[in-house]
Amino acid sequence: MLKLPARAAERIRCPVCHGALRMEQALLGCTTPSCALEFPVLGGIPVLINEANSLFSRSDYVGQRRTTYDLQEPAWKRAAKRWLPRLDKNVAARRNLSRLAELLLQMGESPLILVVGGRTVGEGMEVVVGDPRFQLVESDVSFGPRTSLISDAHDIPFEDGTFDAVVAQAVLEHVLDPFRCVAEIRRVLKPKGLVYAETPFMQQVHGGRYDFTRFTQLGHRRLFREFEEIESGAVCGPGMALGWAYQHFLLSFARKRWQRMFVLGFARLTAFYLKYFDTFLINRPGALDAASGVFFMGMKSERPLPDRELVQHYHGAAYL
Repeated sequence: MLKLPARAAERIRCPVCHGALRMEQALLGCTTPSCALEFPVLGGIPVLINEANSLFSRSDYVGQRRTTYDLQEPAWKRAAKRWLPRLDKNVAARRNLSRLAELLLQMGESPLILVVGGRTVGEGMEVVVGDPRFQLVESDVSFGPRTSLISDAHDIPFEDGTFDAVVAQAVLEHVLDPFRCVAEIRRVLKPKGLVYAETPFMQQVHGGRYDFTRFTQLGHRRLFREFEEIESGAVCGPGMALGWAYQHFLLSFARKRWQRMFVLGFARLTAFYLKYFDTFLINRPGALDAASGVFFMGMKSERPLPDRELVQHYHGAAYL
């Protein structure tokens, strides 16, 4: 029994050839003769990885090997993050996701949402998680309390036009080819389907060897150029960016574990308040130029945004 909504399970496909899949004991087998790959199902969770385009292999999950940086952090660092004041504050996610939910309910009943990077509940996702009006497929490249599908965003294992919306929070900095991933997101969306994404701009490395990319607000808009914009802007502001920069500046002096432990605690205790400025700054033009993270909400479109039109979307403070 797959841990997927029935509507999604009916449209699941091979991540390599997009062929239909057939359940065979604890495996999903591709029915395309030229492909005929088999994918494990572990505790009801399908592992649908195209190994040619992924950093991970199906054997990683069968062998229960760790597949993300945060799961490999030392215990002291996880404990410090749990007990010390946080430097981060997502100012806009709950409001943005509430608007996304409203738009989806206006489009029809029981919207089907794909969450990319959904092994835990993302910031503000409480507005749809647990709400019976929405059906969710929560995918990730690692197991977690919310994971219902193991898949890599470079090859999303569903038919074209399956979902009403796709949500990707703090994901696209961790993929090798964000443009391919966004193309896959667009492919699995229905006509006029919605996308919501949050991606870092002014943030230091936080994913170890699985951290690759950052985007300005305009760069993020170009990433989603095949979508009509509903709204975009800063989601985490310059106060958070300053706090992270201060912490990593201090950490750059530390060479030993005990030194990093001390510096991490000192930085958190002396800079946690900076994030609270973002409540007042987040909608100001200068916040876009110095934001810790940006967001985009849009609708699937048949007209790509031309680059000459793209640059007219700059709303920062550089020209004030």
